[in-house]
Amino acid sequence: MISYLKGKVIALGSDYIITETQGVGYKVYVAENRVSSYLVGNETEIYCHLHIKREETLELYGVESPQALEVFETLNNISGIGPKAALNIASLGTMEQLRGAVEKGDVSYFAKVHGIGQKRIQKIILELTGKLRLLNGKNPTGEDSEAADALVALGFSKKQSKEVLSRVPLEITQTDQRIKEALRALGRGQNN
Repeated sequence: MISYLKGKVIALGSDYIITETQGVGYKVYVAENRVSSYLVGNETEIYCHLHIKREETLELYGVESPQALEVFETLNNISGIGPKAALNIASLGTMEQLRGAVEKGDVSYFAKVHGIGQKRIQKIILELTGKLRLLNGKNPTGEDSEAADALVALGFSKKQSKEVLSRVPLEITQTDQRIKEALRALGRGQNN
């Protein structure tokens, strides 16, 4: 699996670059708003996702950082979001900007991506709520596994515990407070 390339940019397209790495040219799709940041003849580093379009078609999608790659892969796993839309969303801004837009439900942030309607944007926001905190291979509180174990001990399923904890605001960092908030949310869900 190809997940990183370092080489010289030898050609540009409207939504891709071709980079030469050890005598091999790789066509890598990049966000349209980022193509102009690559210059033919310059060295580049790009983090890639190998997408199998059909059995015999392989495509590389590239972003500038490991964090952007994680965002891309998370978006690409959402039903109805293809790799090109995922690439363009992942390239809208920083991880913090994306996280802020998701937490606020800011539909206008995602409206910059062509071909994504209001309903799909709402689906993206819903799907990403809670998932972004797990990106970068770390949990922002570092203690949700302990909180999840406590909820499981109280009789909730592991899946249900993790899901409800993913919706607890990031500002709440203490394990006991996260458990209380999760229990409130679980109680509201049972009263509906």
